[in-house]
Amino acid sequence: MTVQACAQCGGSVDERFRFCPWCAAPLRSKLVEFFPAHPRDAGKALRVSRYLDEDPHVRFSVWDETGKVEGAVSVDESQATREGSARARVALDDAEGLRG
Repeated sequence: MTVQACAQCGGSVDERFRFCPWCAAPLRSKLVEFFPAHPRDAGKALRVSRYLDEDPHVRFSVWDETGKVEGAVSVDESQATREGSARARVALDDAEGLRG
């Protein structure tokens, strides 16, 4: 068990907690999006979590229909930006193809 100090109130908090039990300040900052799978991968979903703490990274995880993680990988901010740029290029190419 690792104990850390809450940045808001200074109280001791076990690292497993998401909120400080003393002042209710959030201890982790992250953004999460879920994406349903293509029909050929029915029963699965992709979760993308962007962690905004002292170790910023993006985590991609695949979940099954029972809510269990089947696999996950984290990438650093530069790789996440690269992945986002690749998706934007594909979307732009698709849109241009629709125009003509």
